[in-house]
Amino acid sequence: MYDSGLMIGHFEPLHLGQMRSILAAAGQANTLNIVIMAHPAPHPDFNITLQDKARWLQMACADLPFVHIHTTAEIELPLHESFADVIIDIAASNAKLQRLSDALALPAETVLFVAENHPLAQSDVCEQLIMPVLTTSLHPEFDSYAIARNPVAHWSALHPQVRGDYTKTVAIVGGESSGKTTLVHKLANYYGASFALEMGRLYVGTDLGGSEIGLQYSDYGPIALNHAQAIRDAAARATAPVTIVDTDFVTTQAFCEEYEGRSHPFVAACIDEFRLDHTIMLDNNTPWVDDGMRSLGTPEARGRFEQRLLDIFARHDIQPHMINKPDYDARYKQALLIIDEFIYGK
Repeated sequence: MYDSGLMIGHFEPLHLGQMRSILAAAGQANTLNIVIMAHPAPHPDFNITLQDKARWLQMACADLPFVHIHTTAEIELPLHESFADVIIDIAASNAKLQRLSDALALPAETVLFVAENHPLAQSDVCEQLIMPVLTTSLHPEFDSYAIARNPVAHWSALHPQVRGDYTKTVAIVGGESSGKTTLVHKLANYYGASFALEMGRLYVGTDLGGSEIGLQYSDYGPIALNHAQAIRDAAARATAPVTIVDTDFVTTQAFCEEYEGRSHPFVAACIDEFRLDHTIMLDNNTPWVDDGMRSLGTPEARGRFEQRLLDIFARHDIQPHMINKPDYDARYKQALLIIDEFIYGK
């Protein structure tokens, strides 16, 4: 058992193979220091920060107090598709290791953990490094380069703490009786996805006694706040690269403007700050069904509300994917095509 160990990597994304290497290293050192670097070529579809990666590892290792997480933007690691052609600069490598050792106040006997096929593990190289080198076993079923290039295609390899940052939220919006909730459940079942329910309807049941008669301006803030938390929870437990959301903050704002005659600033802030990745808007051209909680059933009211939604989308620079087929099954199939194209890249 070594007193102190060091691992360095991009961890973007953190996957199960990397986690197994971390556990193997942690079993050989009383304290394991993990240093996370910025990725030199981040995936353009995902905005991942050093803090995001620190949170992943901090949460993954929360019950392993001997693992310490660090970040640095000052030291870069080169990105290699293959180790075969890598040439190690001994002086530069030692300088980086010394800077890390000084910054973290590592004990002099700290060992460096690398994968067994890493160039630093070569005998003629490691003998010249200022730190002893130990290797961790390879996990060929987890290809770090392939996972980084296409996290969606390697979803099952992603560590659970990572998936909330790699799932894409898709809101299903539209006027009353446009088939939103049914479509949400169909899509969630098709993709095996987590989902967030419409908070306005739940709020009427939990806080207003089941009827909108008591709904007032002050309720729209809590509705939006509850919805933000529901979306966050659904994404955090993401079971697929897509997370389905029943309605959105734009819809909440539209109802506020419809019933209260004014916009709600907190709801407006939620639209901008809790930005959803994609929005699918259903045309209000399906039969209207009175379920006891709907009040915008006339053609004039339905048309007005639909235009209100479009106006608010434009106000916040959101471009929804439009579905205008009146047939429910055709809407479902069109929604599948949109999600497959924009999230799964099919």
